[in-house]
Amino acid sequence: MAKSLKDIQKLIKDEGIRMVDFKLTDIDGRWRHLSIPAQRLNEGTMEHGIGFDGSNYGYAPVENSDMVFIPVLDSAVVDRYSEVPTLSMIGDVRIIDLPNNRPFDQYPRNVAIRALEYMEEQGVADKMVIGPEYEFYIFDSVKYNTDYYNMYTEIFTAQAGYASGYDDNNNGYQVAPGAGYHNSLPTDIRNDMRSRMCLAMDEWGIAVKYHHPEVGGSGQMEIEVELGDMLKLADDTMSAKYVIKNEAVKGGCTATFMPKPLAGEAGNGMHVHMLLFKKGKPVFYDEKGYAQLSKEAHWFMGGLLTHARSLCAITNPSTNSYKRLVPGFEAPVTIGYAMSNRSAVIRIPAYAKTPETKRFELRNPDATCNPYYAYAAILMAGLDGIKNKTDPHANGWGPYDCNLYELPEEEKAKLSGLPASLDEALDALKEDHDYLTAGGVFPERLLDQLIGRYRKASSRISRLPHPAEFAEYYDL
Repeated sequence: MAKSLKDIQKLIKDEGIRMVDFKLTDIDGRWRHLSIPAQRLNEGTMEHGIGFDGSNYGYAPVENSDMVFIPVLDSAVVDRYSEVPTLSMIGDVRIIDLPNNRPFDQYPRNVAIRALEYMEEQGVADKMVIGPEYEFYIFDSVKYNTDYYNMYTEIFTAQAGYASGYDDNNNGYQVAPGAGYHNSLPTDIRNDMRSRMCLAMDEWGIAVKYHHPEVGGSGQMEIEVELGDMLKLADDTMSAKYVIKNEAVKGGCTATFMPKPLAGEAGNGMHVHMLLFKKGKPVFYDEKGYAQLSKEAHWFMGGLLTHARSLCAITNPSTNSYKRLVPGFEAPVTIGYAMSNRSAVIRIPAYAKTPETKRFELRNPDATCNPYYAYAAILMAGLDGIKNKTDPHANGWGPYDCNLYELPEEEKAKLSGLPASLDEALDALKEDHDYLTAGGVFPERLLDQLIGRYRKASSRISRLPHPAEFAEYYDL
């Protein structure tokens, strides 16, 4: 891990690096990049940054769109996916101003940094630790077309049950829909690919916990990483998606984090485990509390549940997200909390028993989110719960130690649920966002921009005829 420019220059020399690639995050959570010859990386670069026009990255307009990218030293890693020897670096963005450049308050990484600063200012904690779980599908091929006269998707994976009649190289070891969880070789045809992904993630400084096939029989996978500092895990989420996609392409396949790429198969979530520390001591642990969680932990959960519907606009910002958040699958739809219950929005893992690991997970997020915004918003909702001492039990949110999908209908009617569409989530965010703007963490104009941007995408997609509508209505 580089701690100085000299460390990076030594790495450049040792690895024969010819180009340095700077990766920047746009408003949607996609990496964009620009590159400079390796010999141009010097003290001036680190101090003054690389200038670029930020007006094309989707952020709300500012009085000056000229910005500079300041590389983060310890993010330097050799990018093995470039043919020309390349060093990759992420960084922060500042607006060019006099006498000193100032942080661009809409830039995702800066929002996450500000959320952590606000947490310390409130005296609640000085460290947030999270652990995201990455679910994704690996397909052999994907085709899609959205011309007005020809709309379709066509997905193929040799692992799927239907492949036995279509694949000339079929060996008979297919996986039925919903039967993929932890299946072994030879049916687990992507085992080595996942291992290569994990080894590559390790090279990028991402500590992998384990990998395995997930429930979806058509090639669903999961890689879970070790718990770590929130800002680093936000960086790592961007890196993990980059590595997973590139390793899939390298192996002649394609990987997607799309929440619901296949009807009738399990969706891709990104469950987020979380816990807080203050002066090295866990804030969420209380041996005598429910599930050994402290009152601060319960208040934090109360904040998440209070703002669950508006949070979805940040943690589940795609129209496709709400095709995953439906009853009957492992994705949660009920606003509540419980021990080891996957049907509630918040689940408390029973296996996390020590003070340093005692935590809970938020189960509704998916990886179409911008991870910096999502993790910051989760923190802000929890801090709001602590500030207001929001008791989730007193508010009727649990604990639900039963399968919520199997409750009698009259009991289900008493429960509150997550939004059923992106538009519902955006309506909630428009009405409920003061907890996000507290301390200047999320600028109001950024939230307005996100709402407008996502609303436009939802409107555009809702107007498109769907093939299923032809099956349903064509002959009427």
